Amino acid sequence: MSVSGIGAGYPAYYGTRKVQQNTTEKSFANQVNNVASAPKTYQIYSEEDMLWSGGNGTGLSYYLKYAENSTEDDPIVIAKGVDENGDEFEKTIHINKINPKSATVVEMRALEAHTGVKKLGGFTSLPLEAGNMGLNDRRDFMDMFKNAISDMRLLSQKKAAAYYQYSMQAYWDFMSKK
Repeated sequence: MSVSGIGAGYPAYYGTRKVQQNTTEKSFANQVNNVASAPKTYQIYSEEDMLWSGGNGTGLSYYLKYAENSTEDDPIVIAKGVDENGDEFEKTIHINKINPKSATVVEMRALEAHTGVKKLGGFTSLPLEAGNMGLNDRRDFMDMFKNAISDMRLLSQKKAAAYYQYSMQAYWDFMSKK
């Protein structure tokens, strides 16, 4: 006997199908539930003179504050917080040494706060892809901006594309002034 239609002429399959089960793995639902219930450490900071405070979806949370020895010629920002593994950290960031073509999300937040790049209704000036970065992950933010602009145009989100274009230009301007 054969089955007609697409691929006509192939014999029909009769019989039982053996379902292979992996007994060493948990079910998909159990795996998802375990990931979803994995505790993330989020800190809420309320220090005086903070430039920025927040975090991202990895569990990274921190605040930014100018260092006591920060000057106009050498602005220095201190980042303190908890990384994506729940470990406390403190980093010193020299604003003039930040390169948006190879930066961490913490460095870019410090640059965002220092330069005063406008945030659209609380919307970050950084590409949303930065939300999955860990403390020490480095990325080319200029390429991320280009991809975000392209995506927003593809989705006919003209305002979002224009905002990312503005933000990217602000960081290009910063790099050209160095």
